[in-house]
Amino acid sequence: MRRIDRGRSGSALFRTAITPLFACILAVLAAVPAPAVAVELTMYCNPSQLDALRSVIADWEETTGNSVRLLTAHDSSSEVLPLYRKLLEDGNQDIDIYNVDQAWTAMVAPNLVDLRAYMAGLEKLHLPGVIDNYTIGGRLVAMPQFVDAGVMFYRKDLLDKYNLPLPFTWSRLVDCANTVVAAERASGDADIWGLVFQGARYEGLTCCALEWIYAHGGGTIVDEDGAVTINNPDAVAALRMAADWIGTLCPPDVLDMNEEASRKFFQGGRAVFLRNWPYVWPYLQAGDSPVRGRVGVMPVPKGTPNGPSPGVSGGWALAVSKHSRYRETAADLVFYLTGPLGQKKFCLTDNHIPSVTSLFFDPKIRRAIPMAVQEFFTATVARPVRQTGGKYDRVTTAFYETVHDILSKQVAPEDGVKTLETELTRLGQDGWN
Repeated sequence: MRRIDRGRSGSALFRTAITPLFACILAVLAAVPAPAVAVELTMYCNPSQLDALRSVIADWEETTGNSVRLLTAHDSSSEVLPLYRKLLEDGNQDIDIYNVDQAWTAMVAPNLVDLRAYMAGLEKLHLPGVIDNYTIGGRLVAMPQFVDAGVMFYRKDLLDKYNLPLPFTWSRLVDCANTVVAAERASGDADIWGLVFQGARYEGLTCCALEWIYAHGGGTIVDEDGAVTINNPDAVAALRMAADWIGTLCPPDVLDMNEEASRKFFQGGRAVFLRNWPYVWPYLQAGDSPVRGRVGVMPVPKGTPNGPSPGVSGGWALAVSKHSRYRETAADLVFYLTGPLGQKKFCLTDNHIPSVTSLFFDPKIRRAIPMAVQEFFTATVARPVRQTGGKYDRVTTAFYETVHDILSKQVAPEDGVKTLETELTRLGQDGWN
């Protein structure tokens, strides 16, 4: 094995690709004496990312002489977050790096290292809004591995068949979908529906409902100042609109669908539109996909032609535990994995969207990942994670439970948001952290 600068900046690989602006900074870092003994880091990661991470980390291991032990957590986010919180709150020193969902950041932030001191300006190479999502109380507590945002997939062949333009507002999408569905059912396809999304009682529904509400001017549940804003006429109208879809535009069982269930429904040719995440694209284009070559992608619709683009931002990031015995080495691994070289290899291996701005223009990325269109990931709306801090999990649970009750017509929209406002106001009355 060839070892270069053991235990120091694995960024030796990265230096060849970084912009001249940071070359002198990295030169200073390279001058720091290397530890005499190699370090073994331990990192928790999402099971779906395991193989891609191993491939990228191998380069850093060879460069530094250090090693990384990868542990996989549960597939379910509802199982992983409590585990992470317990390990961090108990001061566990064995886990150095955590692979975190954007929505968890504020809840675990108190036990994470401020990475800004270790990144040597690397954060400036990423999409600014993405870095903002991982900055809690002025501290950069995680660095993005990849970015995500809600997008709308559609049956391009069916829109072309009926000479229909892309619908960039929700009202036009409903009209477009109804036109296609009526014609297709008249032609004998009784199983087709207009739209599927993530309607089950979980975080996916928070994302979808926030998109509807934000698009119609109803705010972000809790605003930047921490005020509860959900009880307003625009939010009520957006939720009433969505409730009217169930059983007409959308199949009744959309209320039980998560990402994969809705993806499979659409991929089976049973819906005209699908709201989901970019990961869906390669599945739709696989050789055995019934809709291969017949699908397009567009932004999540606006509420009005001049309204905001409402795709909810998402993604995963890497964070260093403040209880780690090897914080500097762990930060160096994060530096490599989230820099241009490491992120490029990871995204190409695992078909994710980069957050490093320059990679949107990289020829290999553009060829391999057609979803890497910067416009989809810059004009997005963030969930109220930063505003609600350690109580975000209770905020989102209350929100998606209320939305589900509204969609299933167990409660009227105006009553649902009024009750939700009371619950959230009580939750945040002594502060959100």
